[in-house]
Amino acid sequence: MTTASAIPELAQFTIGFDQRDRAPLHALIDEVLDSNRWSEASMTDRFEAAWEGWNQAPAVALSSWAGGALAALHYAGVHGATVLCPSNTFMATPLAAIHAGAKVEFVDCNREDLCISFADFEAKANRHKPRAAFLVHIGGHIAFDAQRIAEYCAANDIFLIEDCAHAHGASWNGRKAGTYGDAGIYSLYATKTISTGEGGVLVSKRPEVLDHARAFRNYGKPSFEVQGLNFRMSELTAALGLVQIERLPEIVAWKNEAAREHLDPRYPSRLELPGGMVSGLYKYIVFDWLERSTGRVYDQPCHRIMGSDAELPNSDWVARNHSCVPLYYHPETGPGEPASRDGEAAS
Repeated sequence: MTTASAIPELAQFTIGFDQRDRAPLHALIDEVLDSNRWSEASMTDRFEAAWEGWNQAPAVALSSWAGGALAALHYAGVHGATVLCPSNTFMATPLAAIHAGAKVEFVDCNREDLCISFADFEAKANRHKPRAAFLVHIGGHIAFDAQRIAEYCAANDIFLIEDCAHAHGASWNGRKAGTYGDAGIYSLYATKTISTGEGGVLVSKRPEVLDHARAFRNYGKPSFEVQGLNFRMSELTAALGLVQIERLPEIVAWKNEAAREHLDPRYPSRLELPGGMVSGLYKYIVFDWLERSTGRVYDQPCHRIMGSDAELPNSDWVARNHSCVPLYYHPETGPGEPASRDGEAAS
């Protein structure tokens, strides 16, 4: 057992909101208040456009990750069908499929990246003939088997949903998370790399999927052909999202610089990325059991939580053999440099 010894400033939890953005955010909120439109208006449009500019795929803003996942599953027509899902993920992933009326079959992960294994995915797809599947990007990086799984799904008519809840800022040779499958779903929950407190974003390069998601988030209006519910993002939330997405490249660069300078030399057992991949570093993962850490990404696989008898040895191994070293973005400072109490960079 090893004791984590991260730089204290990096290890101190903070939401990644830069106080320099307070005045611009207030100006955007004033625009919303002056407009007298607090939902379904231009701020949401602006946020979606900004997200598309970063993600290289059109975006639909929602009130939660769950709203985006349910919209994608509903479009895929999974009711009464099978959805493949990695067991090494948050329970939101299988629960979304269950609430969409699907049967979930769990897939094992790779030990190297904690993400879904192509070999087990192919075997389970051949056995269960799924209508849709989840590809989850764990910890801030893109799943190593993303391209192979996307190609397999395209060839076998499996609707592929990327769970990008951790993947803000992730890319592989310039290609962003959410652009491998038919749809990608991001979370904007309070602890994420960028956050609006609550919220989500669906991205897709398929216009029909985007149209379905826009209808689904708003009860199916105006024609009600899509049987959706209320998953709209408010204009005030969109204003916060707009300043956050514009700050994303800086946050990712800051965290990566801090990791290379301060953490990599201390943790030789860290998760190693392939060439050309950039992680948003939602988690800094090491293959060691640290006495003091932020815990595990997931310390219990979903198939164990749900009482499944699936044999997934890598998922069980990962739960027992990794830890997360604290790494939090502290704006207005260089990596590892403390901010003064009044929020100005220390001299």
